[in-house]
Amino acid sequence: QVQLVESGGGLVQAGGSLRLSCAASGTIFSINAMGWYRQAPGKQRELVAAITSGAGTNYADSVKGRFTISGDNAKNTVYLQMNSLKPEDTAVYYCNVIIQNRLGLRNDYWGQGTQVTVSS
Repeated sequence: QVQLVESGGGLVQAGGSLRLSCAASGTIFSINAMGWYRQAPGKQRELVAAITSGAGTNYADSVKGRFTISGDNAKNTVYLQMNSLKPEDTAVYYCNVIIQNRLGLRNDYWGQGTQVTVSS
């Protein structure tokens, strides 16, 4: 089993910063990618940023230049540094990890979500 523990959400004023962390633990053979998704009320869950095991990154257009995703392979942890936050960034942020087992099969794991609220 794999567990994901998220931290770092909270309330911040527009223009402020927050840093999210997500640590994976348990039976982990190989992590293919880690990322962050978010879901605002009444909206679909959307990809915010992702990073592969090779350190390739992908960002939603709405966060490019403001958010930075990074990973610590030794700690199986992914971070999301969020700067210049806007009220429209308000959402529940979910950590996602794609793990490959010894048989080469991949599985998705999700964190419990952490609330980010940006006040205007």
